[in-house]
Amino acid sequence: MLSYVLRRLILMAVTIFGILLVSFTIIQFAPGGPVERVIAQLQGQNLGATSRISGGGGDLGGGASATGGDSGSTYRGAQGLDPQFIKQLEKQFGFDKSAPERFWKMLTDYLRFDFGKSYFRDISVVSLIREKLPISISLGIWMTLLSYLISIPLGIRKAVKDGSSFDTWTSMVVIIAYAVPGFMVAIFGMVLFAGGSFWQIFPLRGLTSENWADLSLFGKIIDYFHHLALPLTAMSLSAFATLTLLTKNSFLDEIRKQYVLTARMKGLSQNQVLYGHVFRNAMLIVIAGFTSTFVSAFFTGSLLIEMIFSLDGLGLLSFESIINRDYPVVFANLYIFSLIGLVANLISDLTYTWVDPRIDFESRRV
Repeated sequence: MLSYVLRRLILMAVTIFGILLVSFTIIQFAPGGPVERVIAQLQGQNLGATSRISGGGGDLGGGASATGGDSGSTYRGAQGLDPQFIKQLEKQFGFDKSAPERFWKMLTDYLRFDFGKSYFRDISVVSLIREKLPISISLGIWMTLLSYLISIPLGIRKAVKDGSSFDTWTSMVVIIAYAVPGFMVAIFGMVLFAGGSFWQIFPLRGLTSENWADLSLFGKIIDYFHHLALPLTAMSLSAFATLTLLTKNSFLDEIRKQYVLTARMKGLSQNQVLYGHVFRNAMLIVIAGFTSTFVSAFFTGSLLIEMIFSLDGLGLLSFESIINRDYPVVFANLYIFSLIGLVANLISDLTYTWVDPRIDFESRRV
């Protein structure tokens, strides 16, 4: 097992390097970098995310310069600005160095988890991510737990009642839940239950009320879950549907095996067979996927939900950073998300051996 873990760690390092290299290379050709955004703001222009830079290489191409006036500035709209000021901007953002130098510096800094400061916010990237983390943690943890608490019992029940009317109508509900996008559920919930056109039952925005500090402990708990009700419902539907069908199919495969028939012939009850013999084998794939499911809920699929319910979490932070060309935040999020995802996959594999010791990864080739 140790040799397998070491091989996976080496592969993770290579994968992270490849992700950063490809992303950094693509960024070199991205239009409208941070220097041009500053220039546009100084000149009162509205620079959108799709604005292009003459010359095709952007302000990240390495060796970029602006000479001002009519002498061929790299940055569109820089005419009339002091060339020394443009060079100071480039130096401030680190674009006075070549692309290979900047990439090497990024790698060495990231090995120490030093992500620098945001371009457009007077705060370190680590502090900015830490500030947004509680919301993403809340959504990720509760969405994962809610999905498992509903899906596993429902999936087991559907496997036991396979082909019955209960299995049929619950399958219809699960398929519909999977087909409907989460953001549509969020909008529907807002219109129906958040004071849109019908009832004002749930709050519209944020994770807590304005009088949070004045509430008792019990009141804070109620207020917290009151705010989470609609976002969690919108986010959990697709995960709930997938996990339910996965649990059902896993139990069906085990129920039809010979050892289950043997256990029943010995006179064991349904519950003894189901939870004493089938459960451990059937839950192998479900339990082992818990870590990756949590990471997926943590970092993906929450952008539109955060925007709709005004939840300032990591999903919204990543989106705004891309739009604003705040590259330190963009690459830090990419690095952290990729690293946690790869670690989660390794933990999932190791969980297989914990659930079923018969699995041996020593002979497995990475």
